[in-house]
Amino acid sequence: MTDRKTDDHDKGIELEYEIDEPPYKVWRAISIPEFRENWLPKEALADPEATSLTPGHEVRYRMRESDPPFLESVVIFRIAPSATGGTCLRIIHELVDARFDRMTRAAANNNGLILMLAA
Repeated sequence: MTDRKTDDHDKGIELEYEIDEPPYKVWRAISIPEFRENWLPKEALADPEATSLTPGHEVRYRMRESDPPFLESVVIFRIAPSATGGTCLRIIHELVDARFDRMTRAAANNNGLILMLAA
């Protein structure tokens, strides 16, 4: 398996992996809950069911952080056959929680009011 970072976004990251296994095996590992549990436990998901599914090609899950502020994100798994008979797996993880936008919108030197959060 080889991996490479393909793109960074303000709200997420994309990774691409070349896996020696055929696409049907990789698809089973990302789409069947019993297999997915081995590497992506349901506790990490906001909902253990996929939010969208394109059989053999793409599956999306909602995730929720376990620590405050419990931001939610979407992770997308896309697979395609590679030229060598293996699989190209692209993982796109995007932060979709609206609270993230509010946290990153203001510049550090905006001279705005500083608020302290109670512990």
